[in-house]
Amino acid sequence: MLDMPSAAQDDERVPHINLPELPGMVGLLVQYPHTAGPLNGLADALLRGPSPLTPGERETIAAYVSSRNECTYCSGIHGAVAAHLLHQEGKTTEHPETDPKLQALLAIAEKVRVDGRGVSPADIDLARKHGADDKAIHDTVLIAAAFSMYNRYVDGLATLAPREPEVYAQHAKNLAEGGYLR
Repeated sequence: MLDMPSAAQDDERVPHINLPELPGMVGLLVQYPHTAGPLNGLADALLRGPSPLTPGERETIAAYVSSRNECTYCSGIHGAVAAHLLHQEGKTTEHPETDPKLQALLAIAEKVRVDGRGVSPADIDLARKHGADDKAIHDTVLIAAAFSMYNRYVDGLATLAPREPEVYAQHAKNLAEGGYLR
């Protein structure tokens, strides 16, 4: 059985490859700009492109998947972006279980995060029962799949993950207001 690093060990980790002293995905995108465009383009399409789900709801799905994958950087940044956007949308991130549609979509996202083949017709029917259409279901599955990839990219190279919420809050404000393509 592999030992997982404790929080104290995680604080002492250094990236596995030479990266600038920038957190998470930011360091990777600066060091490898040829992948920055496609990765940022995908994030922008998923989180800001046309969708029946609001940007805040989509960021909530990204943050949820990242949290369940225990990706400190991605869950921190996307959780902060979701909170910022949901506040603007007049919603809250504190109790997603109060929104049956979002709860059904998060259940689908969880199954995709683990193994996409686990999504059942009953999961889809429940999401539809609570108002999700085909596009909302599609977007949920793609966000969950893509963020599992992003999480593994960030964590697989042991990028820096600040512990201070204020670091995420400032970057989140910029992402919430400017998107992923600037």
